[in-house]
Amino acid sequence: MTRTGIGIRTAVERSERITGQIHVYDGVGKGKSQAALGVVLRSIGLGIDSTESSRVLLLRFLKGSGRTYDEDAAIEALRRGFPHLIDQVRTGRDSFFTKEEVTRFDALEAHRGWDVAKGAIASELYSVIVLDELNPVLDLGLLAVEEVVQTLKDKSPYLEIIVTGRGTPQALLDIADLHTESVPHDHPISREQGIEGIEIYTGNGKGKSTNALGKALQAIGRGISTDKSHRVLIVQWLKGGSGYTEDAAIAALRRSYPNLVDHHRCGRDAIVWRGQQQILDYVEAERGWEIARAALASGLYKTIIMDELNPTVDLELLQVEPIVDALLRKPRDTEVIITGRCKNQPTYFDLAAVHSEMICHKHYCEKGVDLKRGVDF
Repeated sequence: MTRTGIGIRTAVERSERITGQIHVYDGVGKGKSQAALGVVLRSIGLGIDSTESSRVLLLRFLKGSGRTYDEDAAIEALRRGFPHLIDQVRTGRDSFFTKEEVTRFDALEAHRGWDVAKGAIASELYSVIVLDELNPVLDLGLLAVEEVVQTLKDKSPYLEIIVTGRGTPQALLDIADLHTESVPHDHPISREQGIEGIEIYTGNGKGKSTNALGKALQAIGRGISTDKSHRVLIVQWLKGGSGYTEDAAIAALRRSYPNLVDHHRCGRDAIVWRGQQQILDYVEAERGWEIARAALASGLYKTIIMDELNPTVDLELLQVEPIVDALLRKPRDTEVIITGRCKNQPTYFDLAAVHSEMICHKHYCEKGVDLKRGVDF
């Protein structure tokens, strides 16, 4: 059988990987911190039905408490939904600065944060530790790269570490199990037409669907802060069956916020290859689009996630014109997150206010590590 073009791998039984991984999300594109929060949500979901809960430490460098950041609302939703599982520490001043503007206060704050990180790593109380914006701290020379790398190398084999931010030092990349770079793409048409709230995450790297789930958390958190209900719809194409990366994360979301999160999945429990599409593939793709289109027109949802829409269009299971038309007419305050890799960019990419390509530089499967169902595929 000849396989060409794009296929989305369905759930397959594999041996579980038994060691915690070091993830690095860097680059100048958007989505790094949100992807980290999506991984956190997934880990919490995996722990809900197991004998051990997944405790998480969110250690945020260069993010003083006097400033508001994009991921604040998402973290608030996490802490409201799972108050006994989430710890957060913020360090740094409330303004941006360059290497030439580094002060003694900046160094003290960086070391304060790193002392917390070292204690958390040594304690083995956490299953996931997020070191948000650690990379620029290292790039600014506020911490010794050698000490950080050695501490991470000596961590418990069951501890998951997620590092974010621009400017990852090579020594840290050398010990990372996964490295995804977020690269921005400009679309002048979107600025000319004034369309806001359309974000696209594509590429062959990890972080697309997990970033979308971080955006779902963000929408819920914004609703909490304003005493309003911000409903979220997640529509997934090409993902029939079960056992996908985001299953546990979505389950955790729906358990904590059952009245705010709706989820629809469509597709066969199989890989769809170009040239080998079946009638059911077209039927399922159209069914998912009818749900998404109606939701988009209704204005009932603050965030609509169209997961794997890109490869669905690339496989010609859906026509691009109705999608462009629906996006052009979307309510101004409705945010649309579109994910998935594709070889040929559909024309709706030109409507995106944010388009980040997730480029895979390193993946643990390249080292012969068995992938874990529900985590990696």
